[in-house]
Amino acid sequence: MNLFDVYPLYPITPVKAVDCTIYDDKGTEYSDLYSGHGVISIGHAHPYYLAKVKEQLDNLNFYSNAIQNPLQVELAAKLGKMSGLTDYNLFLCSSGAEANENALKVASFHTNKSRVIAFHNSFHGRTSAAVAVTDNKKIVAPINAQQVVTFLPLNQFELVEAELQKGDVCAVIIEGIQGVGGVDQGTTEFFQALEKACKAHDVVLILDEVQSGYGRSGKFFAFQHHGINADIITTAKGMGNGFPIGGVLISPKFKASHGLLGTTFGGSHLACAAGIAVLDVMEKENLIANTNKISSYFMEAIKQIPEVIKVKGRGLMLGIEFDFDVSALRKKLIIEKHIFTGGANNKNVLRILPPLTITTEAIDAFIVALKESLAELKA
Repeated sequence: MNLFDVYPLYPITPVKAVDCTIYDDKGTEYSDLYSGHGVISIGHAHPYYLAKVKEQLDNLNFYSNAIQNPLQVELAAKLGKMSGLTDYNLFLCSSGAEANENALKVASFHTNKSRVIAFHNSFHGRTSAAVAVTDNKKIVAPINAQQVVTFLPLNQFELVEAELQKGDVCAVIIEGIQGVGGVDQGTTEFFQALEKACKAHDVVLILDEVQSGYGRSGKFFAFQHHGINADIITTAKGMGNGFPIGGVLISPKFKASHGLLGTTFGGSHLACAAGIAVLDVMEKENLIANTNKISSYFMEAIKQIPEVIKVKGRGLMLGIEFDFDVSALRKKLIIEKHIFTGGANNKNVLRILPPLTITTEAIDAFIVALKESLAELKA
């Protein structure tokens, strides 16, 4: 049997990783400025994280949603404290796509409606198949027999309001900062107008923080930069530092009932141990403060590169925009300069999503490599 060929692969085979450095099977060192789409939050192979996961693995690797698991309670309490959302409830699952699936289910059950509003170039897992065609002002895409998603331009609130007035929308789902779409984001004015309109029309506001959450934006969740509250927040990637785990944070306005949501692997003892270790390290090592410090340093350092049109995003979720397709640049950076970066649907954007433990020295090395690579591509 062969692998289903849906991902372009670089000829690199990692065998070891420590903090922000990856080693391949030939002993070559790579600087990780992408962390697997933002998955690695506290650095590769963090000793505290490894110890906590190994301790749990040695004792019990088991899951059934019909038994008590004190680790779920501990994880929920720590997540509430770190995020400031102590009155929310947590539903645990295994991925960002599963988190968004369950968030939309809650919204549909709560409102008895089915249509969803999303935004051009968004990525929510289940809606991704419909995202590619986004040239028109409005797109209606079937998701399943029960739901359709209407895609609208980001930051054009009047179009959102017109759709909400039709009375058939159950939820608006929006990323705190767009990931694969190209690191665009709503303005504070747009987010605040969305919150107000969703309340007025009894529509559930879902903040997809699967990639932008867990401190990556410089706050625990990116929507917290805009002074709003969300009805439901989804998170996943940085939550387990590489271990599959996702979460749905549900405001107290929603009533839980047995059988409302479901998952097979979500909330296992091992996943919870990983999630608790991540929060412990983030708190003990002040990683959100480090995120803001390194982000400021990066924004100053990147000014040395005249080819950069602008830098989008916040914290350590950044998109460097050029006036050309960055595919060759990204390939040169990884193959010749040994630095991992990311691409986006916007082919002119180079994405930077390092572990939150990244240092200024690593940023300096990236700036040097970027200068050299741009000069070599021009030659």
